[in-house]
Amino acid sequence: MNAAAGDLDRIVKAYDIRGLVPAELDDAVAGALGAAFAQVAAAKAAVVGHDMRASSPSLAAAFAAGVTSQGADVVHIGLASTDELYFASGHLSIPGAMITASHNPAGYNGIKLCRAGAAPIGRESGLLEIRALAERGVPRNTGRVGGVQERDLLPAYAAHLKGLVDLAGLRHLTVVVDAGNGMAGHTVPEVFTGLRLDLVPLYFELDGDFPHHEANPIDPANLRDLQAAVRRHGADVGFAFDGDADRCFVVDERGEVVSPSALTALIAVRELDREPGARILHNLITSRAVSEVVREHGGTPVRTRVGHSYIKATMAETGAIFGGEHSGHFYFRDFWRADSGMLAALHVLAAVGRQELPLSALLGDFARYTASGEINSTVRDQAAASAAVRAAYAGAPGTTVDELDGLTVATDTWWFNLRPSNTEPLLRLNVEAEDTVTMERVRDDVLAVVRG
Repeated sequence: MNAAAGDLDRIVKAYDIRGLVPAELDDAVAGALGAAFAQVAAAKAAVVGHDMRASSPSLAAAFAAGVTSQGADVVHIGLASTDELYFASGHLSIPGAMITASHNPAGYNGIKLCRAGAAPIGRESGLLEIRALAERGVPRNTGRVGGVQERDLLPAYAAHLKGLVDLAGLRHLTVVVDAGNGMAGHTVPEVFTGLRLDLVPLYFELDGDFPHHEANPIDPANLRDLQAAVRRHGADVGFAFDGDADRCFVVDERGEVVSPSALTALIAVRELDREPGARILHNLITSRAVSEVVREHGGTPVRTRVGHSYIKATMAETGAIFGGEHSGHFYFRDFWRADSGMLAALHVLAAVGRQELPLSALLGDFARYTASGEINSTVRDQAAASAAVRAAYAGAPGTTVDELDGLTVATDTWWFNLRPSNTEPLLRLNVEAEDTVTMERVRDDVLAVVRG
């Protein structure tokens, strides 16, 4: 069982596998990857789940067949969010595979992989070995063929999440959720059952063609329906999930989008109240306010690279209790160090419901700076453009430069990060400053060098 090398070269990304179906990813490729995964993960059993895309059930079955061909058993949980798959991997202590292309357009599908206990598999932690083995072909197993057991773990997943957040005694809330026709439409009804709230659902029908808008809440255009619904219903809070429901974006009672950095700070404070002095992770693109808030509440901030495999590895090394990213990923030590947008949403409900202030007031102290948002520039030579920017700023009085992830340049009043895309000829710029005028000046100066 093997796959064409060219196909895998195109679809194996930094943290997962994604490609067009069936041109780049089909059942044969999924089967080869399943067999290779079983070997690299040394799996005696694995859990497999899938999202709502039309191609997902077939790809999941093919991947499972690849796993069982190597003598390993499969626990098939069917329709699931990615964080439900992580729960299953942690709960059962076996490796896992989630068939999903997350927020990608309808023509795509993909596979997210983890070792037992939801430990990440990325380029530097096994994904390249899986790719190489799938390309050359996994030797035929002459022993037993594994079996497939179907299990519904959705109730156990919901109960586990609600056991991690104290949700007793909350005031009554009105909550709007935009599932974007993705997997939150499957998981939210189960997780929110029994909570003291009125749920206003938007686009809960599972539909991998995404008929209303892309299931990608990082794009402001995809939050407009949620914002309008929060205002229309006088809701206390709104949540938007991506296609596989592992990311969560929040809208406050005014219909204003909450920065993921502010949400990181809010959850960090809650976790520090529970475990004083703990370490909190934040990637280097989150607001400077996050580290400030963590220190003010007695915690230790730890700055990391962007990407779930780096965050999870650093969380394991440092024992950090929580971590947040600018992209709406939130990681919890007590959830096997995995990311869960649903768990982040429960923290917001608990924070709002335990007192009478609106969400915007709770977050007021966490929005201290002005940010540019991520700005992409197409460049032929990423390294040369980055070097030109470095030369323009290195050595300037009061300026620090580091290359933890791309190029970060900082002063007391502003900072920027310039990172190359892993998959496209792009440089991604994020700028933050103490005021809008300074942010815009730094932004324009850096872009002039990048695009010069």
